[in-house]
Formats: sequence, C-alpha cells, structure tokens
Amino acid sequence: MDIKLLHGDCLELMKDIPDKSVDLILTDPPYRTTSRGSSGGTGGMLKEEINKKGMVFQHNTIQFSEWLPKLYSIIKEQGHLYVMVNNKNLSKMLVGVEKAGFKIFKTLIWAKNSPITNMYYMDSHEYIIFCRKGKAKRINNCGTKSVLNVDNPRNKVHPTEKPVELMEILINNSTLEGQTVFDPFMGSGSTGVACMNTNRNFIGIELDDKYFDIAKRRISEVRNKAQVRMML
Repeated sequence: MDIKLLHGDCLELMKDIPDKSVDLILTDPPYRTTSRGSSGGTGGMLKEEINKKGMVFQHNTIQFSEWLPKLYSIIKEQGHLYVMVNNKNLSKMLVGVEKAGFKIFKTLIWAKNSPITNMYYMDSHEYIIFCRKGKAKRINNCGTKSVLNVDNPRNKVHPTEKPVELMEILINNSTLEGQTVFDPFMGSGSTGVACMNTNRNFIGIELDDKYFDIAKRRISEVRNKAQVRMML
C-alpha cells in the first residue's frame, strides 16, 4: 500500500501528478457556507472556524474552475469522481464538473442525522455529485442506495470532517484493492484513513498546516495498528 501526503497548494502540487494516473477522486472541496448569526447552529462544526461571511476555513477562496479541469486530466479513463457539496453551491458545482469534461451519473444524498438549525427547514443532509470520465463503468455494489445513511462524526477535529464509513462505501464501490484514490483537499484525512482500511493507495493534499498534521497523525495511527495486527 502506497500512501503519499503532500503539504501545500493543490494547484501547484497537482502539476507533478501524471495524467491518467489515479483510479478515483474523492473530495470535499472548500467553498462558502451559509452565513449564520449567533443563533445559528453549526451542525458539529468547530465554532471558532466560522464567521458571518460563511468562511469556514482560512483558505477557501479557490474557485471550482481552477481545479476541476486538472482533476479531469489526472484521473484515468472510466474513473469515478465524487465531489461533496452543500445546497448553496450545488448548481455551480454541477455546471463546473460538466465544463471540466466529466459526465454526471447522479447526485447522491448523505443523510448525516445531525440537523443544523435553520429558520426554514433544518438541514440534515449534504450532496455528493457522482461523475465519470469517458465511458460508464458500473459500481461494485449495485445494491447501494442513492441515499447514504451514515452518522456525522462525533468529536470532530475538522469543521467539515466526513465519516470514514461514508468514504469507505464510495471507495469500495468505485475501486478495487491496490488501486489509487486521490483527494486534493484532504482536510483531516478521512479519505486517507478509509483507504488504509480498504487496502487502497492514497494521494492526499492539504494546504492548512494544522489539518495536514492532524491527517498525518490519523493515518499513521491506522498504519501502526495494522502493523501490530500483522505481527500478532
């Protein structure tokens, strides 16, 4: 198993990743969230990371059009792309992936069972845009429902941390053991942990110093536990 964690700007670091070299891209990119006042719930986010302009991270001004075309170059023919997005940015992302050359299969729903306070309807889900490059390739478990009921992680170390279980479902459906998964916005490393658990190679990029260190630690802990199990 080959794990590569890269610290820096994905727009620069992706230049060194060969075209048609990864089997799956699975990512939760930075984007603006809905602004909330003091009465708004955070849905498990770390409160100190959010301000009233909808800025969740220090680095989330990157535009979809800046990185989606490079993802299209990096992924292999028939490779799958999963991009996580909220309601506010869904339409822009749908347009963006098609402009980059991807074909949209469908939009999946992650039912996270942790409602966020809202003056209209409480938000309890997020969207996952499921795309392909080139000809269609079926998923490995065709019985998987388009609504994925997976609980939101507790005790988050990242404002928008995704559950490892959710990532494992998508990885298992779109790759085989030994294939390579890429996440250009790695965050705290849930995709990398899921790759370790499912015996996939992983390339992850993260710009933020704090979250890169967290991701490195989480993935190292899984690797160390796996080595202990092998020794036993």
